[in-house]
Amino acid sequence: MSEARVEDLDLAQIDVSDPQLYLNDNWGAYFARLRAEAPVHFQENSPTGPYWSVSAHALIKEVDTNHQVFSSADGIAIADTPPESAVAEGEIVIENFIAMDPPDHDRQRAAVSPSVAPSNLANFEPLIRERVVDILSHLPINETFDWVDRVSVELTARMLATLFDFPYEDRRKLIYWSDITTDTPELTGGEILDWEQRKADLMECAGTFMGLWQQRASMPPKFDLISMMAHGKDTQAMAENPMLFLGNILLLIVGGNDTTRNSISGGVLALNQFPDQYQLLMDRPELIPNMVSEMIRWQTPVIHMRRRALEDYRLGDAQIKKGDKVVMWYLSGNRDESVFPDADRLIIDRPNARAHVAFGFGVHRCMGNRLAEMQLRVLWEEIHARFEAIEVVGPAERNPNNFIRGIKSLPVQLRPRAR
Repeated sequence: MSEARVEDLDLAQIDVSDPQLYLNDNWGAYFARLRAEAPVHFQENSPTGPYWSVSAHALIKEVDTNHQVFSSADGIAIADTPPESAVAEGEIVIENFIAMDPPDHDRQRAAVSPSVAPSNLANFEPLIRERVVDILSHLPINETFDWVDRVSVELTARMLATLFDFPYEDRRKLIYWSDITTDTPELTGGEILDWEQRKADLMECAGTFMGLWQQRASMPPKFDLISMMAHGKDTQAMAENPMLFLGNILLLIVGGNDTTRNSISGGVLALNQFPDQYQLLMDRPELIPNMVSEMIRWQTPVIHMRRRALEDYRLGDAQIKKGDKVVMWYLSGNRDESVFPDADRLIIDRPNARAHVAFGFGVHRCMGNRLAEMQLRVLWEEIHARFEAIEVVGPAERNPNNFIRGIKSLPVQLRPRAR
């Protein structure tokens, strides 16, 4: 996108799908202008084709809760599925239930959702706390280290391994498979140097989980995700379609990885940017549950979701046509000043923090949202008990990606509580 000032650009020049905006973390002014002047904005010439941007909180909810008009069946990311370049390279084409509409979506989601139901989360909390304590207890004090690798990634990997009952010693493979799933040129603006290696890695993922599936199918049902799918009447035939099987596995891995991992990192960054809020946390730890919602709003790990209009529809002041691509920018909706006053600030006692759109709405609302919140709450309870401060001591390194708002590294030092 042009380096000119945002206010000097013609609206037609604004393309918020540009991955460089997220690498450089300078997307805010572009969305602020769209919310003010064109909350439903048509971009005709993006690298991924023409699309409508929906940037206002209320309009995002209107699209997200109307699956009768706005379909997910063409995919959930701004890039078309599959991209022509990927087909030309022999890339695999995967399917999953988030890229389905009811009733197929509802049946497959229902088969795995009990694993993250409130009754099951109560069983997870002691295990999460045990693993959080183990991670925090082994961190260096007064030495610089990468918070993303040592805490955000490690805790997420441990939790994913628990959800899948995946071999614990191989847990970092889950993070790797998640990362390569969302690291595509259509989302990053870069290139994949070795498509064959990426395909081989994803086939390794499929083969590994197929082995686990066959193992769980031969055993009595348990409450891990693979066992639930292997025994669920609406999902047990999934293994007969390798791409649908792989797609749903990757959906669950990415969903469990990116939301929690990047909210853990983003929360530390936000508290350092707003030290008055860090002090408020130290003074009032009872605010931690609300702070978790505010951190998720402020970070917004999933930047957008895409739909396709099934019929002509009037959205705000714009006329959407049947077949148009419609992109809900959750990141912008969570900075909508009409809903969240002083929206660019982290405010840990914000009264309506839970009104954020980071988890989506309607039938596609994030299945694991309560699990993500619980992981973050437990983590911050244990951080508060141990450390006076987590001090960011260098710049955050971000990923160029218009779908996942990822933090690649974050150098920090820990200051212990006085005994």
